Amino acid sequence: MAQKSLDNPNQPSRLRALLARSREYAPVWTLLALFLFFSVYSDSFLTMENMGNILNQVSLLAIMGTGITFVLLTAQIDLSVSYMATFAGVVAAYYTAAHLPQPWPIFAALLAAAILGWINGVGTSRLGIPSFMVTLAMSLIASGLSLYLTRGRILFDLPPIANTLGSGRVFGLKWLVIVAALTLLAGHLVLKYTRFGRYVYMTGANPKAADLAGVNTKGIITAVMVIAAVTAGMAGIVGIGRLGSATPTAFDGMLIDAIGAVVLGGTSLFGGIGGIPQTIVGLLILGVLRNGLDQISVDIYMKTLITGIILLVALVFNILFAGKKEG
Repeated sequence: MAQKSLDNPNQPSRLRALLARSREYAPVWTLLALFLFFSVYSDSFLTMENMGNILNQVSLLAIMGTGITFVLLTAQIDLSVSYMATFAGVVAAYYTAAHLPQPWPIFAALLAAAILGWINGVGTSRLGIPSFMVTLAMSLIASGLSLYLTRGRILFDLPPIANTLGSGRVFGLKWLVIVAALTLLAGHLVLKYTRFGRYVYMTGANPKAADLAGVNTKGIITAVMVIAAVTAGMAGIVGIGRLGSATPTAFDGMLIDAIGAVVLGGTSLFGGIGGIPQTIVGLLILGVLRNGLDQISVDIYMKTLITGIILLVALVFNILFAGKKEG
């Protein structure tokens, strides 16, 4: 045994590297396994039409998930994004019904979301309130504002650009998918090729070291909260165009799916690990899973249970592996 260890001095480090690489690609293998399983057991799954359906189904989550990726990379959480989306959609519809000239209702909606996101950021970074708590409170505020503006009614007067982006097509491809792809691309470019993106990773990986290196970590946390709010607002505006109306609870149920998709892809809840490519994988896992369960004979009451179990397993792996830092 001793001779074997002397012959392979780098074996433990190689084993750790192999395990790390296996964990890194686990979401990809999960996606491929789900894709193969549903392709075999469903004749309608592997069709161009159904692939388009999957992209349409995850597009709103993709827009919202871009901002959530920024937040999780700084080791924070935002529980208000789905309510921000609802609020932004309501604001855009409310000011359209009030005959505010276009495209000002869109700008008003995004500005309103950005202000609430800024409050989230200030509460977390400057006042020291845990992001879990401040964004939980903000979810109630955004929900309350949506109810106040609509008085519980459905608003049907929508900005024309929302209708176009939510339901329109160009060259046979839905604008919704294009907006999602552009949002993901912009997020990836910022995180990978800009100083701000490097600071986001540094803030999440080791905030004390980032502070010592001159990074304004408080400003970074505030900025990512604003980014998450604005992308949620974009999702809300596009979403009302897809639905054809704005309601005070339109997107409230998207929170778990949006955060779950980012985590499924491998972005760490502890910050500093992950990115937009991982988010894309997570979105596809969730989309393929939801769509595939609709294609095969699964008890309708079991679908949510199965999705929840897979999400729980992903969270366990995230906490056990991705969150660990080399010491």
